[in-house]
Amino acid sequence: MDAGKKLINDIFNGNRVLEIPFFQRSYVWDEPQWERMLDDMEMVSILNSPYFLGSVILKQLPTETSNSVGDKRTLIDGQQRLTTLNIFFKVLALKLDQNLSFDRTFRLYNNELALWHNHNDIKAFERVLNLEELVAFEGEDNISRAYTYFLKNLDPSKIDKQKVLNNIMFVGIDLDSNEDEQQIFDTINSLGVRLTTAELLKNHFFDRDDLSEYNIYWKDVFEKDKEIKAFWDKEVTTGRIKRTFIDLFFYSYLQIKIQDKALKIKTDHKIAYSKVESLFESYKSLIKNYGISQSDLLFEIKEYAILFKEFFKLDVIDQELTNKSGVQRILAIIFGLETTTLIPYLLFILKHVDDVHQRGSLLGFLESYIMRRIVVGATTRDYNRLFTDRLIYNEILTKEELKEYLQKQDTKVNFFPKDDELEKGFHESVLTNKQAAGVLYLIESKIRDQRKHGTQLLGMSRYSLEHLMPKKWVNNWPSLSSPEAIENRNRKLKTIGNLAIITQSLNSSIRDSDWKTKKEGREYKYGLNHYSSGIETLSPYLAEDDWNEEKIEERADFLYEKAREIWSINL
Repeated sequence: MDAGKKLINDIFNGNRVLEIPFFQRSYVWDEPQWERMLDDMEMVSILNSPYFLGSVILKQLPTETSNSVGDKRTLIDGQQRLTTLNIFFKVLALKLDQNLSFDRTFRLYNNELALWHNHNDIKAFERVLNLEELVAFEGEDNISRAYTYFLKNLDPSKIDKQKVLNNIMFVGIDLDSNEDEQQIFDTINSLGVRLTTAELLKNHFFDRDDLSEYNIYWKDVFEKDKEIKAFWDKEVTTGRIKRTFIDLFFYSYLQIKIQDKALKIKTDHKIAYSKVESLFESYKSLIKNYGISQSDLLFEIKEYAILFKEFFKLDVIDQELTNKSGVQRILAIIFGLETTTLIPYLLFILKHVDDVHQRGSLLGFLESYIMRRIVVGATTRDYNRLFTDRLIYNEILTKEELKEYLQKQDTKVNFFPKDDELEKGFHESVLTNKQAAGVLYLIESKIRDQRKHGTQLLGMSRYSLEHLMPKKWVNNWPSLSSPEAIENRNRKLKTIGNLAIITQSLNSSIRDSDWKTKKEGREYKYGLNHYSSGIETLSPYLAEDDWNEEKIEERADFLYEKAREIWSINL
């Protein structure tokens, strides 16, 4: 085994095939990982400093004498990263009209692709990497979706290709043909429990002589008893990664702190300090470079931590949601829809806005902004900068200030969707299941009057999302005469007018049945009528004798009108 630092040009050297095992799992990275990689490439281009991108494990394969390739290796670990890098650099090259420069790095001397993909993704991967010019195309596989993401979001003016090539580093591990790659892989991925950022900070802030300060500023806040420890150890999903509350808190506080105008934090430091992966190093750098008093820092950390402990309740998604605008509904959006980029701004608001009415009004407008953007499918890529560099830095702490600021964001990135865009979203947007369920639930929580309602609203996490017209409609629903009609139906059934929240998933035999059976159920298997009792966003439509594209449109209009009122621009 040989291990050491590797640059991109060390891994792709023009004479080495990297072969992903043919029956390896499919490429699974999605928008959170693409967004992070794009942000990282932009950061490297600005800072021009080394950036670690994980490990790559290669195993030597025997080279056939008839093969012109001099070096062939199996890619044991690094499939997701290297695949994404290939797609990223391909799009960059095409946007810069530098396709030959891409080929020099990612193709062999005989012009074959250096990365050989698995059976699930080989066609899509070769399709993308063999493009001669930028073209837009649809594809449900993640390779095609990654290409489309970078096509839409990669700005070549923000990427310095040479700086990226010079600074992106891997830990490269080369195995010979006799070594057990599974043992190596398992060992690397199970080397023990990684110290959390909080534990690293605790050891940095305090030593044996600081017991009194430790008790006041740390133990009493984070470790006083089992209940408090359990709170801070709770895990929250952020993208595909789970992070503890305590690490989320320290990240959020840092994002607030670096917006302090008095500190005059340099732009390149702000960029570096915004990376959650290097949070501990960021704290050390902040203290060292900006002369911050450690005791003052600990005092402020304690103030913010007390607020975080008081307000940030993860179980908000398991309980009935209030219809009043405020903290609880924003927390449902943060934890139910995995919009954790809002946490620093919400924490900043809690620290500086004591008036409950002012806070509710501000957070109500923030809800309108976020939910309208979800419905229209707007990008979240700039949210980190928006909610820290701009809203916190500019101390936006009233509804009027937030409204004025957001309505100036008429760019494609942070625009405030208007009513016509919201209406179009309800008719055309294809949301993720989590997003669609969240939109429906937040509308439901507003329009039902619990004083007159016999059925209690459950927590957001307690509902399942159901397609009223099933994706597999062909077997049990009326046939259509033209390809255009079929295409229209397949498109419409994915939109929110055809989606509903119900209290339990339907049995698979009921889910794909005809409309009547789907409503009524059969043979002790319940249908929609049973699992939608009291759900105002669905119940009125279960009286329909037929369910088709026209009814989907009608329900989309109904949901739009409710949303337009709930998430009004003129709150």
